[in-house]
Amino acid sequence: MKQLLLHPVNWKDYSLVDSGDGKKLERFGNYLFSRPEPQALWSPKLPIKEWEKSSGIFLSSSNPLNEDATGKWSLKKHLPPKWEMQYDNIKFFATPTPFRHLGFFPDQSPHWLWASKKIHSFLKTQGKNYSPKVLNLFGYSGLASLHAASHGASVTHIDASKKAINFAFENRNLSSFQDLPIKFITDDAIKFVKREIRRENKYDGIILDPPKYGRGPNGEKWDFFNDLPILLKLITQILTPEPIFIILNSYAIRSSHLTLYFALNETMKKYSGKVESGELCIVEDQEDPRQINTAIFARWEQQVI
Repeated sequence: MKQLLLHPVNWKDYSLVDSGDGKKLERFGNYLFSRPEPQALWSPKLPIKEWEKSSGIFLSSSNPLNEDATGKWSLKKHLPPKWEMQYDNIKFFATPTPFRHLGFFPDQSPHWLWASKKIHSFLKTQGKNYSPKVLNLFGYSGLASLHAASHGASVTHIDASKKAINFAFENRNLSSFQDLPIKFITDDAIKFVKREIRRENKYDGIILDPPKYGRGPNGEKWDFFNDLPILLKLITQILTPEPIFIILNSYAIRSSHLTLYFALNETMKKYSGKVESGELCIVEDQEDPRQINTAIFARWEQQVI
């Protein structure tokens, strides 16, 4: 089994500038940010004066090398509350959040590009009279949904957080995608899929990026290792007879890509297709760059004959 290492490419508004001493220095638009990075066991290449140009530093409240540590941002006064970013044909806002990140995940962009290729291939064979239906569970700020819809899919975007859904609306409006077929719904993922089973609604593609732990809009509890197997069994009941793709991505779990590979392989065993898996990585923007793993993934695609 081959392990894939996927890296974000063709970004003008994001780069990993440097890393080391348990931190990473990243550029988001015109601003630099320093965040904890437990995997950066090496020394920074750039002098400290470059790191001191950061507009924001995330300060962990406990051990900064603990990936679950909470904390807060120390932000320079010149930094706006949010600012515009762009990738491919989508626009979106960046903003520092209490969860260390900036409201989106640039390392996910290889999945967006891969899904768009699958959508284009589907449209070539099926014709443009039918838009493939894509379900984005745990959709957060909506970039995967916007990208898929802009490439011809009809998207249903689900997130348990009203704040995340509002953020997705803002990104949709910034991209001027109000007329694209995207439904934004605040709901618990498992409850939504169960209702779709009863309604007999089907999807051609599904994107899943579940958290380690989470809460639904009505206090429902999500635990990755307990609830993902349940969800995977359910989604096979909302797939069309010949689905296009499934993307399963995960951050911050103590496991390898093999866990997701075998789980998704079992889920899709009755379909003619293949599963591949690996890691998402970010790469320093300098000579002899180091790489940092950010997430693990598995994805299934329909077997093309």
